[in-house]
Amino acid sequence: MNRLPLAALLSALLLVVAGCSAPVVNPPEDTADSGAWPADPPSDRLGWEGGYWHNESIAVDQSDGLNATEREAFVARTMARVEVIRELEFTEPVPVEVISRAEYRNESRNQSNLVHADWNDQVWEALLLVGENRTIQQVFDELYGGSVLGYYAPQEDQIVLISNDGNPTINRRTLAHELLHALQDQHFGLDAAPPTQDKQLANNGLVEGDARYVDSLYEERCAADWECVPRPDGSGAGSGSFDYPVFLTIYTPYSEGPTFVSDLHERGGWEAVNAAYENRPVSTEQVLHPSTYPDERPVEVTIEDRSSAAWTRYDHDPVGDTVGEASIFTTFWKHAAIDREKLRDDPGAYSTYNYTAGPAAGWAGDLVVPYRPASDAEADANPHARGYVWKTVWDTNTDARQFESAYLTRTLKLRLGAKQVAENTYVIEDGTFADAYRVTRQGDTVTIVNAPTVEELDEVHARE
Repeated sequence: MNRLPLAALLSALLLVVAGCSAPVVNPPEDTADSGAWPADPPSDRLGWEGGYWHNESIAVDQSDGLNATEREAFVARTMARVEVIRELEFTEPVPVEVISRAEYRNESRNQSNLVHADWNDQVWEALLLVGENRTIQQVFDELYGGSVLGYYAPQEDQIVLISNDGNPTINRRTLAHELLHALQDQHFGLDAAPPTQDKQLANNGLVEGDARYVDSLYEERCAADWECVPRPDGSGAGSGSFDYPVFLTIYTPYSEGPTFVSDLHERGGWEAVNAAYENRPVSTEQVLHPSTYPDERPVEVTIEDRSSAAWTRYDHDPVGDTVGEASIFTTFWKHAAIDREKLRDDPGAYSTYNYTAGPAAGWAGDLVVPYRPASDAEADANPHARGYVWKTVWDTNTDARQFESAYLTRTLKLRLGAKQVAENTYVIEDGTFADAYRVTRQGDTVTIVNAPTVEELDEVHARE
């Protein structure tokens, strides 16, 4: 599992939105009120799965949980309905397993190696989202452990739904969402994970956006003309606190992806959405601003290694990470460097939030390269003795100045109490981001160097 888990995060913040209507496929006459059902078709077809038509009534009562027969009928009919909406045929059955939330928490413990975990902590610290008092994995454990309702596991070709009690029930929207992931995997493949945070969020913008768009259309059909299984009160996401700015970061695909996919659908129907899997979005900029897809691509950013013998880059592939526009937006949202109230203003047709703001817009590319002490003994003795170089490139000099102002003046100085101690050099004395920072801008490029002390800034990245 990479730094951004693929599991569908359908939290309590999930909103049912209205918009486009789904295409209608009518294999049999709609006999929902007559009680007469046509015979099974001679071969599999769109809108029929596992012995059930998409508009067929099923005897399912979730008030006392679902037995095996009820679950089979519920899953089969939902598969048929997902086919009708998405206009794609399932090629294989999709097993569904139900586990407890406690079991999910136990199974989702971090399996990544220690080098990746340490490297990844520096990336999230560079964003000023996760300080030195926590690891990003601890934040993920809190977030996913209490919020995930279900996920599709491509390696096992199965859906796992999470129940809060011993009598499992199924959220129909979660089921439709995860079945759509199975459908995607059967037709387009879901195993490959892009190498950087921004590309992962962008790829998930298509994958999760497709699923969220379809589950929204599913709910619209339930409200308009389908008989749907209600979800009993009290089921759903678990409770618990979590880090809201980190949530906003990884929620980007679920909020912005559906509007991105609906834009593709409006351009050229489901064929245009299908084609996007052959040319997937490569930046959150493309997902946040659908008009930039597919032509506007990020610039390649490189950072020369100018560290002293006392510091070294991690033995990690890739050596650096690209965080992108959406992650930069959440940095400024967390520290109130932008108007936080505008998060809910003018979201897209199928979006929950609005992730666009001046200091993050105009992004052209970036790279974060973490550093550690070259001595293993020193690195082990002081796990907070780390540093990084973060270079951001912007469309124009004006965009770069706007980012620099939001980062330096409104975030480092105003919110985190940084004091200027030399030219372009600042120190945060207390708190979870207590470190030395060097912030420089040259034209359309802003470079941030971080180290534990002012003296070590040049050791991490010597001035030119």
